[in-house]
Amino acid sequence: MITWSLGTNRKSVMHALLHANESGRKPFNSKKPLFLAIFGTLDGFAKKAKNSLMHAKLYAKEVDAMIHKARAGQVAYGYSIGMLCAEWNIPFVPGDLNNANTFPFPIRYETVPGASGADVLRGGGNAFADQMVEHARKLEAEGVRAITGNCGFMVAFQDYVAERVNIPVFLTSLVQIPMLLQMVGRNQKLGILTANSASLGPTEFGKVGVADTSRIRVQGMEVYPHFNDVVLKEIGTLDDEKMTKEVVQAALDLKKANPDLGAFMFECSDLPPYSKAVHEATGLPVFDWANFITYVYNATVPHDYNGIV
Repeated sequence: MITWSLGTNRKSVMHALLHANESGRKPFNSKKPLFLAIFGTLDGFAKKAKNSLMHAKLYAKEVDAMIHKARAGQVAYGYSIGMLCAEWNIPFVPGDLNNANTFPFPIRYETVPGASGADVLRGGGNAFADQMVEHARKLEAEGVRAITGNCGFMVAFQDYVAERVNIPVFLTSLVQIPMLLQMVGRNQKLGILTANSASLGPTEFGKVGVADTSRIRVQGMEVYPHFNDVVLKEIGTLDDEKMTKEVVQAALDLKKANPDLGAFMFECSDLPPYSKAVHEATGLPVFDWANFITYVYNATVPHDYNGIV
């Protein structure tokens, strides 16, 4: 079935013309009714109307009968974004990638058994590369349209996994860096807050295509005691007030040391809950991973735009 919709302007004109014709009003100084003054004759109207319809902006949408097939063993459908999850002992608060309330759409969380988040965080992620591929293929078979991860240091196997599936893969927040360096301009620097600065260097930047790191400034959250306890030591509890203060302080420390920062980017998947607080404290834009996932979601599930013209 095809449904057609005429542009608003033509509809409005036709309404005005018909109203004028019915009321017998005459345009300007014409002795003819408005309807005939514009089109000359009824035949002229028909000709012009036909020509206008041919050139009017028409929208067509064909609705085809759709046949859906079940995937054996799959108990849930409708996930566009799949997330490969290393194992952590962290309470994931709203805003954290591993809290489902963070996103306005469903996330298909896929635990990779035995993949220690602590090991990935400390640079040992290569040991889990083949497991990640196995679970990425599982997500692809279930119908997800893009795959992300829950630790920025999954950059270790970003390319390895991406080359072995046929849908977009962005396991690490670091894939944003080339774009952000372009956005802030050559006279400014990009400030990165990371969970572990010891594991973030030229090798990791190189894996996302960044060879020149001269405009990158890194602040490690591992030097702040509560963050260290929660994320690196995995004590199992999180004080939101303490965490907020530490993340804001880290951003302020980095900005003080680098007054020419143009933006912040959060490497860590546990930092998005504090983006607003950092922005309010520094006045700088904050690019976090949760918002980037939403960006990719919108690319894989395009939406209609509504409003007025």
